[in-house]
Amino acid sequence: MAAYGALGALASAIEIAIAVVAMIIAVGVLLVVLGAHPSNDIVQAIHDAAAWLVGPFKDFFSLDDRKLEVAVNWGLALLVYVVVGRTVAGFLRRRRP
Repeated sequence: MAAYGALGALASAIEIAIAVVAMIIAVGVLLVVLGAHPSNDIVQAIHDAAAWLVGPFKDFFSLDDRKLEVAVNWGLALLVYVVVGRTVAGFLRRRRP
């Protein structure tokens, strides 16, 4: 990491943030798909955080099955976060001439 300096540190911070975001969304999807009880405080907190993170993708696809709709839309959001975050981190780590 020292070879990349401040940009390398920023890239690492972005990757850590993306990992946390991806984990929140993935756990949120699992809680919905597996039917976790929404009145549980932990379930509600994770669901609310995930729902906020996937806001722009909320109704990207409208499907008849609510669980499938959450899995597809939130999964798409997770994919976009990871791809964009890793791409930005990769650009920050590129060697400069």
